[in-house]
Amino acid sequence: MSDLDPDRPWLDALKWDAQGMIPAIAQDAVSGRVLMFAFMNRESLQATVDSGTAVYWSRSRQRLWRKGEESGHAQRVRSIRTDCDGDVLLLSIDQQDGISCHTGRESCFFHQLQGDVWVAVDPVLKSPRDIYGK
Repeated sequence: MSDLDPDRPWLDALKWDAQGMIPAIAQDAVSGRVLMFAFMNRESLQATVDSGTAVYWSRSRQRLWRKGEESGHAQRVRSIRTDCDGDVLLLSIDQQDGISCHTGRESCFFHQLQGDVWVAVDPVLKSPRDIYGK
């Protein structure tokens, strides 16, 4: 049994936190690899649905963040799912240029615990200086 009420408008059926946010996981549509985690608010989720490309809420900038607006590494959204509780989103995406992380890696999840040390185990595909010009 699902906690989602099919009689409520789709945005209202989700469980937003006290700040009006919902966690969103971006997963590569082909490989299934988790690429990144971000937050969405109602406006960013609606913009994602309307545009077909991922739009998140940047908590640090306090504004909508269109993934790829600076890097060029946009995410085309194939599907959006929510869990049984309606409090987490899973976006199945096509990642432009195969780089989702601002560090120039395929995934933001590139640190692996080895013993008692976090080790960067994925290669940098493109230097952040080349991506952002900084």
